[in-house]
Parts: sequence; C-alpha cells; structure tokens
Amino acid sequence: MGELEFDVILRTLPYLMQGLEYTLQLTVVAAIGGTVFGTLLAMARLSSLRPLALAAAGYVNLMRSVPLLLVIFWFYFLVPVILQSLTGAERPPQIGAERSAYITFILFEAAYFCEIMRAGIQSIPRGQIGAAFALGLDYWQAMRLVVLPQAFRNMLPVLLTQTIILFQDVSLVSLLNVTDFVGAATKIAQRDSRVVEMYLFVAAVYFVLCLTLSHLARRLQTKIAVIR
Repeated sequence: MGELEFDVILRTLPYLMQGLEYTLQLTVVAAIGGTVFGTLLAMARLSSLRPLALAAAGYVNLMRSVPLLLVIFWFYFLVPVILQSLTGAERPPQIGAERSAYITFILFEAAYFCEIMRAGIQSIPRGQIGAAFALGLDYWQAMRLVVLPQAFRNMLPVLLTQTIILFQDVSLVSLLNVTDFVGAATKIAQRDSRVVEMYLFVAAVYFVLCLTLSHLARRLQTKIAVIR
C-alpha cells in the first residue's frame, strides 16, 4: 500500500469529472426517456387492443431477456449494417458510440420502467377510471389526468431505485471507447500504470453516490403514502 500514489487522482481530476458528467447526463436522459417510452408501453400492454398489447409485451419480454451488453453491441455494430441493406447505401451510416449509447439505454430501460409503471397503473382502483368516464373523460384523458399522476407517485421510489441500477449499468459504455467515468479512469490507469488507484477511486465514488441515492429512495418511500 505504501507504493500507491493517489496524487494521480488530483492531477487528473478535471478529466475524471468530465467522464462523471457524461455518466450522469446519460443516466438522466435514459431515465427520462425510458420513463416516457416505458409509460407508453405500459399503457399499450394494458390496452384492450390485443395486437397492440401483444406487440408491447413482446418488446418488453425481448429486452428483459437479453443482456444489456449484447443490446449495446447489437445496436452499435449491427443496426448500421441493417440500415445500409435497407437503404442501399454504399457504406453503413455512422451512428457513433455516444449516440448509440443514448438510444440503446432509452430503449432498454423502457422495458423495465414499463413494468414498474404497469404495476403502478394496476394499483389504482378501477373505480377511479369509471368515475373519470362518468365525468365525460375519454380513455386517454382519464389516464393522463387521473391514473398516471397517482401511479407515478406510487412508483416514484421504485423508479428511483431503477435509476440507481441504470447509473451503475452506464459504465458498460466504456467498452465502446466512450469516455464516461469508468472509461476516463481506465484511460488514465493504462497511461500512468495506476490501475489500483484509479479503480479504488471509481469504486469509492460509485459507493458514495449510490448509497446516498438509495438513502433518499428509502426516505421518499416512507413519506409517500401508497394510494389504495
């Protein structure tokens, strides 16, 4: 332990913070996009239109059955080739690693947020939907004005917990040579031969952030009353 030089962290802190900023940015965008798309999927799964419900269920089951790393590689390497064959272009379109990361995480996390929101929607008594219809609201107005606000409130702690998992999963984009927090630390560790110092620092940052967010999620869960 006496040979460790943690001053390398201070020297490279601005670069590490840039990576952490990208990690947080990707987490927030994927969480918001996944929640919006996941909510639409949840409403589709609960729809009385059987083809729509089956299509949404098929998408959710597919995404939840495939490893995230495989989805990242699939979208980054295979989708450009598929687009080339469909459009007849001479070369595959360049989507880029960062853009692929945003799209992949939104599409993947939507499947998990869908199941969370579906549970939230089903926790609302059906009598409230009937009351909304009695007031003259159609299905989409009843969902938007009556059901979804309550469902979102019920599921907010669970959504935050899933966001913490998403924050940890974002580290996988470093395999695409994207300079996220882990990617930045990896590049410094390889350049300066300070693997132990860098990965200890990364682990400490993840531990502090995830522990803090988990504590906030537990406090939020105790303060928000579940609507029966």
